[in-house]
Amino acid sequence: MFSITPVSNEFDQAIQAKIDSKTKPLGALGQLESLALQIARVLGKDKPEIIQPKLMVFAGDHGIAASGVSIAPSEVTTQMVANFLSGGAAINVFCAQTGFNMEVIDCGIAKPVADNDKLIMQRLGAGTRPFHLEAAMSVDSVEQGFAFAKERVDCHYRAGCNLIACGEMGIGNTSSAAAIMAAILKRDLDDCVGLGTGIDKETFARKKQLIAQALSLHQTQLDKPITVLAALGGFEIVQMTGAMLAAAERKMLILVDGFIATAAALVAVNIAPAARDYMIFAHESGERGHQLLLEHLQAKPLLKLGMRLGEGTGAALALPQVQAACGFYNDMASLQDLGIDI
Repeated sequence: MFSITPVSNEFDQAIQAKIDSKTKPLGALGQLESLALQIARVLGKDKPEIIQPKLMVFAGDHGIAASGVSIAPSEVTTQMVANFLSGGAAINVFCAQTGFNMEVIDCGIAKPVADNDKLIMQRLGAGTRPFHLEAAMSVDSVEQGFAFAKERVDCHYRAGCNLIACGEMGIGNTSSAAAIMAAILKRDLDDCVGLGTGIDKETFARKKQLIAQALSLHQTQLDKPITVLAALGGFEIVQMTGAMLAAAERKMLILVDGFIATAAALVAVNIAPAARDYMIFAHESGERGHQLLLEHLQAKPLLKLGMRLGEGTGAALALPQVQAACGFYNDMASLQDLGIDI
């Protein structure tokens, strides 16, 4: 479904020379310099700029939530989607501050938000099935989710957008992300499962037990990323994965948010390794397992604020760093311009 071309390093020497020629000591802008190199590789070495950045918040419910793995019931997903649409959530505030254009996509919440024309409907069902008892969804649902996401990203691409970020909302989705991580990386659950929204010890133990049960139940289906998604995924995680693959296919930058978005990125990279070239990792969240995911993907996040909210909030806060990297690369004077010889 996706044809992704690896990013060329043909012009790396010229890009690096331009970075090094700026009026600063070599390497003085730290991680912004490697970020500028990556951006120039993807968007072009002459004058790369971020155009119409879009933050896509994908929402979906999880059957496992009914077994008590979170501090909140699935109804909160619907309530938070309504909050996004009315502009009252953290992600709304941060997008308004940083210049992200935001949209909300119903991938399959259990109780749809009624009569709201701001909501984009890409439903795969009314929540996934409980993955500790049966597959979360069918492979056909995964493929349909990819098709939905590709169509949406292509729409933004045609409008001129060259950077997307993926946020999410879905009670129970840290359970799904942890299960996906454990399945693909073959890591112990102690490395993968965290406290999510802030569960107590009893709930945490139940969460680990149910994920272990799911991994055992689906062990014959965990050898391919598509079947991992079908067995353990969420409708919103499926569409985030598809959006990342579609953006990479279109040679767009992908600003990856926290633990759940990084689990989607892990699946995307397992499907198409070249997709990694287009990914910028926004922040390291406070969720257990995220640091290990970042290490596996050889990612150095831009921010570390101890956040674990989701919604795409880390990606929204990282956009100014991306814009700053473009700004210094394009507009900062060079030593040659000023006749400085260092």
